[in-house]
Amino acid sequence: MKNSFIVAALAAVTGLGASIASAQVTIEFRTVGNAGNAGDPNSFGRGGVAYEFRIGTFEVTNAQYAEFLNAVAASDPRGLFNANMGTDPRGGITRSGTDGFFTYAVKPNMGNKPVNYVSYFDAVRMANWLTNGQGLNGGSGSTESGVYTLNANTLTAITRNLSNPNQVFLPTESEFIKAGYHQPASQGGDTDNFWRFATRSNNSPTVASATATGDIANPGATTVNYSSGSDWNGQNGNLTTVGSAGNTSFYGAFDMNGNVREWIETTAFNQGFRGQMGGDLFSGFNPNPTLVFGLDPAFVNYTVPTSEGSDLGIRFASPVPPQPCRADFNSDGFVDFTDFDGFVAAFEAGDLAADFNGDGFLDFTDFDAFVAAFEVGC
Repeated sequence: MKNSFIVAALAAVTGLGASIASAQVTIEFRTVGNAGNAGDPNSFGRGGVAYEFRIGTFEVTNAQYAEFLNAVAASDPRGLFNANMGTDPRGGITRSGTDGFFTYAVKPNMGNKPVNYVSYFDAVRMANWLTNGQGLNGGSGSTESGVYTLNANTLTAITRNLSNPNQVFLPTESEFIKAGYHQPASQGGDTDNFWRFATRSNNSPTVASATATGDIANPGATTVNYSSGSDWNGQNGNLTTVGSAGNTSFYGAFDMNGNVREWIETTAFNQGFRGQMGGDLFSGFNPNPTLVFGLDPAFVNYTVPTSEGSDLGIRFASPVPPQPCRADFNSDGFVDFTDFDGFVAAFEAGDLAADFNGDGFLDFTDFDAFVAAFEVGC
């Protein structure tokens, strides 16, 4: 299953990706590299991650969540839909029909806004559904098992497998901190390799304002939807189009500060509480300098996992797909002398497919590089 997930509706509305069939929910990911980094000294040593992983480029949108609901919630015994999604002007999804025949639609101007009023259990059920292929192409589409094994609203197991790129899960606390705030000093980051804000800056973010349709009106590298600045649709502070603020973390994830707080996998208080991170549209000035605005990486908000609110949403993470074997020249899954013969034929014909070192030229450095990869195999 292809595991670069972005929804067509989001792509079409925001121009941030190519359109695909609207029934297929996908999430776009960015790779978080620099495996084995030390943690953030200002966040109690958290943020060190021993492995590469991928983080969602954007918060999960109403368009994506509505597709999920239409796939699994014709009846909704697990309460995946919250009525406030329809009645609150900050909510983005309506429900029609009767039990067994429910259908879901996004409100005007809300398809590309982050979904809200979702609980931890809603989030992990969507993660399972994505992991299980959404019920497409032979996938089960199960919401009750996958990465997360559920018995009603009891989580009985988390089964991560970093070698399985089809898995989708919530980031841990350290994964969230690294994806949002880490940048090695050797690559232009702060001296301790972590920024204070997920805008690649230690300076307080610029408070976002909004257009009449909920796009950020003053985009910039340090613009964040917080402090109730994005007024539109008659609201004193509202959700805004994902990615429209223009800020990204070092690894390329948008809105890891502000808009909605995002559920994380990390537990607290004997598993009874789950965390959210990143701050939200209401996060404001805080006199405690270690918890500025709630956007600081040291700040985690813990609540019961059934909590739902207008400022609470989802961002997913996933393993990094394995890199293709470079010596498998004919891409048949094996390294053998048909690959060697194919490379030599391309090299002799001057075919740039044999440009093994990617420098735009064919010479014996390409031949040597191929031979070295061939000898190692896959």
